Amino acid sequence: MLRRELLRGLAVAAALTGMAPLAAAQDTIKIGLILPMTGPFASTGRQIEAAVKLYMAENGATVAGKKIEIIVKDDTNVADVTKRLAQEMVVNDGVKILAGFGLTPLALAAAPISAQAKVPQIVMAAGTSIITERSPYIVRTSFTLPQKASVIGDWAAKNGLKKVFSIVTDFAPGHDAEKWFKESFAKAGGVMAGEARVPIANPDFAPFLQRAADAKPDAIFVFVPSGQGAIFTKQYVERGLDRSGIKLVATGDLTDDDILAKYGDSVLGVITAGPYSAAHLSAKNKAYVAAFGKANAGMRPNFMSVGGYDGMHVIYEALKKTNGNADGDALLAAMKGLAFESPRGPVSIDAGTRDITQTIYLRKVEKADGELYNVEFGAVENVRDPAKP
Repeated sequence: MLRRELLRGLAVAAALTGMAPLAAAQDTIKIGLILPMTGPFASTGRQIEAAVKLYMAENGATVAGKKIEIIVKDDTNVADVTKRLAQEMVVNDGVKILAGFGLTPLALAAAPISAQAKVPQIVMAAGTSIITERSPYIVRTSFTLPQKASVIGDWAAKNGLKKVFSIVTDFAPGHDAEKWFKESFAKAGGVMAGEARVPIANPDFAPFLQRAADAKPDAIFVFVPSGQGAIFTKQYVERGLDRSGIKLVATGDLTDDDILAKYGDSVLGVITAGPYSAAHLSAKNKAYVAAFGKANAGMRPNFMSVGGYDGMHVIYEALKKTNGNADGDALLAAMKGLAFESPRGPVSIDAGTRDITQTIYLRKVEKADGELYNVEFGAVENVRDPAKP
């Protein structure tokens, strides 16, 4: 009898021991953060990772009784790597949410996995309009290029720029920027002087800048992905266009806060449209900039960082609404329609498109306290993605 009781006790203990890892796993929600941490777009990965860590430092690593675990992987800016990492995270690591995605091809590569596994995919950076259409589980917390390009196109035509030459990077976000700048510019009375598309890999802007100069426009409109603005600006100055009288207008990607200080005075006066500036005048943003710099050796947050910071806020708020239920459908339902105050200003997740609705600011590069900043001088509120009905 004693022997039977002992054996029964050992069996129960063994069963409980075997269940311990399962219980621990159920109390932990893993988020797979896939970012370009090396290569030409490492700035995007560095900014988003820093913002995610800051949000967790400020709000804790537990939400709705669940521990949040971040798994960061470098996709090296290669779509096939992104897809493989997303699949491994979902199948092998038990990740319940995928997040990050620095460029459009990377976000699109993970979309089928998000759709098949019914795992929410939080796009914190990539800005091509079609991304949210590729999986019903995608939610975007960054921006779309049509949002920014349509605002700067309208502004340009209404502020004395009647003839503009367009230079964009030749991939989907560039095509979006070109299309929506042209449409809004033409609608407000402007005329295109010419268009050029530049390869994304190892870009050489010089011949395209010469074509633009030969067209003698009032301005050049530019879209380059975050991280390539320094290359464009260097060649713009080398060809003397900063002294030509031809103005420069762009989406905010060109004057990225992360590298703006390196540009020099040649970009003073450049007008851009974007959802965020480190110089945004709000108490929440001042606190964000200070905390971000303190946590990252003085680094200035850029527009990619707020996509990461707000992406974590959307995840946390959704988990609160579901009481910690990480089922994909439950989380998605909780994310739709969320509205909150971001360091960039008021934002919301459109319940129909799952894209972000936000203010797009008009900014001018100016010096403040001896440093270059995108200083806001105008705003268009509640901008949805104009590419979606």
